[in-house]
Amino acid sequence: MFNFTKKDTEFFDLFVESARYFYKGALLMDEVMQDYSIADAKMDEIVDLEHEADAINDRIIDKLNQTFITPIDREDIYSLANGLDDGVDFLQGTLQRMVMYHTRGPVKQGMVALTKLLIESTEEIMRALELLKDIKANQHEILKCTHKIGKLESEGDLLYRREVASLFENVENPVEIIKWKDILEYLENTLDHCEDVSDMIRGVVMKYA
Repeated sequence: MFNFTKKDTEFFDLFVESARYFYKGALLMDEVMQDYSIADAKMDEIVDLEHEADAINDRIIDKLNQTFITPIDREDIYSLANGLDDGVDFLQGTLQRMVMYHTRGPVKQGMVALTKLLIESTEEIMRALELLKDIKANQHEILKCTHKIGKLESEGDLLYRREVASLFENVENPVEIIKWKDILEYLENTLDHCEDVSDMIRGVVMKYA
């Protein structure tokens, strides 16, 4: 029943394209976290990614407005589209803070580790969305992806708490603590958002499998 025709799968193709921008943004953040000196230079790239992600979101919403019968509920399409687009916004907000705060100094390994978790999470989101075209046949594989994202988010929580504790233990300048804590929170919130998107995908599976 839910093995869709090629025409019906256009929404899913657009979801994957949108998720790919989220993944590219995570890769970009990984570069920055390993070398803070390139943060300014990477701002134009993240802005371009955000514009491209917005354009995909607009295409999804336009198609939704023009489609009478959709392969999954309209509300699910709308929520997934906006959720994927918001992921790139979170990454842009993180990088903006690094530039605004003029972050310098040695690489904080906890932040590098968090961006690695973001890369893994966005990879799993892409994989789940690629499988969504045939929900019934792929439900177990999709749920494996969403389960893994949940585990990655839990790892991120532990990393976040450990890194905040390290800030208060090892950084004397309170202004620097405030700067890095804010950036850490945005990174962790981005990982939380990956789980939110994962929950949306799982909800679709539960509804249609």
